Amino acid sequence: MEQIRIGTLVSGRKAVRELPQIIPYGFESIALTFGESTHDVNLSELAKEVKEAIGEKDIVISSIGVFGNPLTGVGIHTDTLASWERLIDHAHEFGTGIVAGFTGRLPGVIDGSIKKFAEVFGELSKRAEDRGVRLAFENCSKHGSWQDGDWNIAHNPTAWEMMFEAVPSEHIGLQWEPCHQMLALIDPIPQLRKWVSKIFNVHGKDATIAWDVIREYGIHGPKEYVWHRTPGFGDTNWTDIISILRQGGYEGTIDIEGFHDPVYRNDWEMTGQVHAISYLKKCRGGLFVPNPTS
Repeated sequence: MEQIRIGTLVSGRKAVRELPQIIPYGFESIALTFGESTHDVNLSELAKEVKEAIGEKDIVISSIGVFGNPLTGVGIHTDTLASWERLIDHAHEFGTGIVAGFTGRLPGVIDGSIKKFAEVFGELSKRAEDRGVRLAFENCSKHGSWQDGDWNIAHNPTAWEMMFEAVPSEHIGLQWEPCHQMLALIDPIPQLRKWVSKIFNVHGKDATIAWDVIREYGIHGPKEYVWHRTPGFGDTNWTDIISILRQGGYEGTIDIEGFHDPVYRNDWEMTGQVHAISYLKKCRGGLFVPNPTS
């Protein structure tokens, strides 16, 4: 079993400038993200520049992703579906086999999005299979609920069951993290045990739940009761996360999704991320040490 790499998310549009600055901190993988669209990006040229920036260092591109709504295709999402297609077609140039993003959703309850999801991602999954690519859906609600939302249906395990039944392809799965489940007060550990075989990529983002606030004010009051956190500062034991991933045969990456922590942000952003790298590497067991030969 290969070592699970620890990396970070980088904007695809800023990668060439930022990679030389952050590589020395010990990142082992990079996930490139493109917002809602890739229409203004020459992906072939970017792939070459990214490879040049990485050089001979043992760093992989773990995924490339677009995070708009491909089911509606309106407003800022008009190019999202075409961007999924472009990223699938260009993934091999980046040396990755994973394209990630939101499923999108139609207005109204999640149930009403499944038919359109099957139509769009039925075709995209075939395109991905033809090119040896897997599609991973981030489990972020973007402030949506079961009843309504504008971005993504893949934030609840019941929705996952409906999605994977509608498109029964081995080339679609999840880009999972404990944070988004904890925001919904879901315990991520039993969920991870159940769904590990469908997890293609992991985001390194945690959460802190203020149970004292919930007990006093509930979840509909004026007080915040949960915060996104950088790994090492939240409630999750990532040793458990990594152990379950390994037991499930996961050999991918954990890529830190920064710029969310309420404390380690702004001038302290990279301080928090570098702490997270060290923490996550310790949680996976530290440096690999070969066994003595017999």
